[in-house]
Amino acid sequence: MERLHVLICAGTGCTSSRSLEIVKKLEEVLPAYHLENEVKIVKTGCFGLCQKGPIMAIYPDKIFYSHVTVDDVDEIVKEHFYKGRPVTRLELTDIDEKTKEKIFDIDQIKFYSKQKRIALRNCGVINPEDIYEYIAKDGYQALGKALTEMTPQEVIDEILKSGLRGRGGGGFPTGRKWQFARNSESDEKYVICNADEGDPGAFMDRSILEGDPHAVLEAMAIAGYAIGAQTGYVYIRAEYPIAVERLKIAISQAKELGLLGNDIFGSGFNFDIEIRLGAGAFVCGEETALIASIEGKRGMPVPRPPFPAVRGVWGKPTIINNVETFANVAQIIYNGADWFTQIGTEGSKGTKVFALGGNVTNTGLVEVPMGTTLREVIYEIGGGCPNHKNFKAVQTGGPSGGCLTEESLDEPIDFDNLVRLGSMMGSGGMIVLDEDSCMVDVARFYMDFIVDESCGKCTPCRVGTKRLLELLNKICAGEGTLETLDELESLSNHIKETALCGLGQTAPNPVLSTMKMFRNEYIAHVLDKRCPAGVCKALLKYTIDPDKCKKCSLCTKQCPVGAISGQVGKTPFVIDPDKCIRCGACMASCRFGAIIRK
Repeated sequence: MERLHVLICAGTGCTSSRSLEIVKKLEEVLPAYHLENEVKIVKTGCFGLCQKGPIMAIYPDKIFYSHVTVDDVDEIVKEHFYKGRPVTRLELTDIDEKTKEKIFDIDQIKFYSKQKRIALRNCGVINPEDIYEYIAKDGYQALGKALTEMTPQEVIDEILKSGLRGRGGGGFPTGRKWQFARNSESDEKYVICNADEGDPGAFMDRSILEGDPHAVLEAMAIAGYAIGAQTGYVYIRAEYPIAVERLKIAISQAKELGLLGNDIFGSGFNFDIEIRLGAGAFVCGEETALIASIEGKRGMPVPRPPFPAVRGVWGKPTIINNVETFANVAQIIYNGADWFTQIGTEGSKGTKVFALGGNVTNTGLVEVPMGTTLREVIYEIGGGCPNHKNFKAVQTGGPSGGCLTEESLDEPIDFDNLVRLGSMMGSGGMIVLDEDSCMVDVARFYMDFIVDESCGKCTPCRVGTKRLLELLNKICAGEGTLETLDELESLSNHIKETALCGLGQTAPNPVLSTMKMFRNEYIAHVLDKRCPAGVCKALLKYTIDPDKCKKCSLCTKQCPVGAISGQVGKTPFVIDPDKCIRCGACMASCRFGAIIRK
């Protein structure tokens, strides 16, 4: 019997769904069938298809099991591992559109076949806590090549030639940033990995660190060699305990093998990496605020210039790149810039990782070549909106981004095109919204987040965003007027022009974007006192159609405040609007469609 390798996701998403208990159960059951030496269990990183987790991948069979539970383990071991008969009810499959037959080969399943993995290439493939598995996948080859075959300037030239742009939001050319730092004269320089991922719904950086930490460490060492730095910091939020632990293990292993520390590869180059934990402040994703936090100060932005590449942490030249940016570096050095430039568009080379979430069937991590259309990501990879709901919009770029409508679905995704459309790439959050989403409420959600996360340093952000939230609350409560909309738009533009840092300047984007794309919904809220999506409770009104009412009293029994009256079997029931709290319990309980929400 050929030895089976059973890969089980041990990232945050699947561990929260008891994947580690599945591992424990496997370890208990395998000896009963004398399979403990025939089956190797590998705890790996995120497979990407989070909606189907916990996922179990079996090689060389190339079979993926989805939604695995602890109770499934006995059957999997007995039927598949022992008898060689896959458990078909758990298999992750797709349908061939031409033949209408099931597809079992994971490489042909749409969610994966449409992707190209570079940053995520080892996630769900290797054990992130075993450096030898990373080395077996060409790990640290790029560092060896850089230190023994290339000068620091040649490394920077290769990154420049590749066209790699920062994946943290701004899209600034990585090679240019490195060049600025190399050209800055100083006795010390620093490399920082920004792992302070704060956008709602974003988990790309966390998953890379959980599934492939050595890719980031290797890239940081390459960056250190290129600019002349000997120290690196990984600034990561403390809310990512699995990623933090795997980083610690990876750093220790790299030091033990001489891949970090002194005289790496006998080149005379010294480089070490330390971890700095953040407290989860959204503003610390901004470079200067992050630097202040590392220095032990309150995380608040400062005006630029000077830029960190000239004056950064401890006043020394510093380059700051996010996790995904670093995850591309080793592959560029190892395979060459020409290989990387063949992927993507003219102005945006390579791939981009998105955290696909919201009202979409296949939520999870998606890595696609730049230039892939929104339609391909949302419908072909994401499977479209569940329950046959209509697509309404997609929010890209997190709180700093904007909403795009159906008109933009066939537009290619790249840095410049998303900005042209009125949104931005951001770090890679992509939230899909369906017909049941209220765009005023969406703007209010993001503004509530921004108000809570503002550092408070500048008045436009500290006071202005709070005022924006008050205006949005007023509109959702049915108290807004057309003048309220004018004030909302005017204040948004003022904040955009006067806030201190990039986060403050982009804070009004969700408001401006939704007002531009869905102004009719704002008008309905303030003129008609109606929420078209039926989300804003203060604007809802429940009534009972007397012709459809069966006089059964079921709605009365479900109403928590006694707002419904009538006589069983005699008169249609009626809802008292003054007592109704608009909870929707009556509508959910009615089997005859008699209750109408306006």
